[in-house]
Amino acid sequence: MSFDIALSGIQAINESLNSTSQNIANAGTYGYKAERANFSSLVSGEAQVGVTIGSVTQNISKPGGILSTGRSLDASINGSGFFIAKDANTGQTEYTRVGIFDASKEGFLIDAQGRRVQGYPIDTATGTLGAVGALPIPTGAIPAVVSAKMNYIGNMSADWAKPLGTFNTPPITPATPPEPNTFNMSKATVVYDTLGGKHTLTQYFVRDNTDPNLVNVNYVLDGALVSGATTALKFDQNTGAMASVNAVADDTISTIALNVTAANGGKLGNIAIDYAGTTGFAGEATTSTNSADGYASGTFTSVALGSDGSLIATYTNGQKQTVGRLAMANFANEGALTTVTGTSWVESVSSGQPLVNAPGVGMAGTISASSLEQSNVDITSELVGLMTSQRNYQANSKVIQTESTMLQSLMQAI
Repeated sequence: MSFDIALSGIQAINESLNSTSQNIANAGTYGYKAERANFSSLVSGEAQVGVTIGSVTQNISKPGGILSTGRSLDASINGSGFFIAKDANTGQTEYTRVGIFDASKEGFLIDAQGRRVQGYPIDTATGTLGAVGALPIPTGAIPAVVSAKMNYIGNMSADWAKPLGTFNTPPITPATPPEPNTFNMSKATVVYDTLGGKHTLTQYFVRDNTDPNLVNVNYVLDGALVSGATTALKFDQNTGAMASVNAVADDTISTIALNVTAANGGKLGNIAIDYAGTTGFAGEATTSTNSADGYASGTFTSVALGSDGSLIATYTNGQKQTVGRLAMANFANEGALTTVTGTSWVESVSSGQPLVNAPGVGMAGTISASSLEQSNVDITSELVGLMTSQRNYQANSKVIQTESTMLQSLMQAI
């Protein structure tokens, strides 16, 4: 009996060494979760007759350290949850903490095993999230967008002198400092037509000849005066804050009708210029914001993950579009997930069904972009366990040796 018990101990120790070996071998594997062999007593009737490995479990809930990689399509999870990956051939959905992603030749976001990463595709026109599914990466071109809005914030100096002349045509070469005879300051802004053609819209700010709190703005597009397009910026004489635009109190927007058809056929229509935040203080004239919307067409160059799990495409025209967002899964009992590999799992009856959300929503953890989760293996503990297994193996071997010696002595005595 003691011979069989000791032999079962050796067999169980050998099986537990498989787990220890797996852990040590995968200490450097991203997202690997350490496994543990659980010993269980063998019972026959009312007597214990040895030991066996009752189960092998993984410490899925314990996170590994976070390693910054600098790669734009790497991601790690802070907190609970799993990335969702689906095999396009078998349809099997697996869950992992390994965020090594890439773009497939078919135009989808995939993981290191080639499975399609699941998330919320985004309608770039409306910004609305679609249903959870594979995340397509638009690798084509985006069309040009005509400029329709412009923002300008600056200070129209109350110390400006009144121009001696009347502004009616732009100077061929604006003076620096500006020519005081016709205008006080000029600022140029790039705008785009419907075909993506680039144009220069210049604002000429002119102190009014009769009202010291009024600044008139004239507009020049590509060197030609925009006929009939002027804006009157009125400032409060006590506070310097903007009081009205085109005599409309508390308004900040002036809509300019450009109505131009370029040589390439591109058209420019109305552009709404928002002067909110512009002031009329004494001192230096300054400009803090001078920009317009719209852009030329562009082709896809790269894709990256944002800190909120957004999938962001970049184009040659400098534009960035959010084209999707990662989905994450949480389980009521994640420790009961069925192991596929040391880094991926599938749901089981005991784990419950996945609760799917965007990162940072509900139970889902947040995303750290350009980083990966390391394994949660504690090498020191594994080496200590290895030495403990060695001692236990020696002890069980000693039992077998002693049993053998006793049997030999018995045989000799007969």
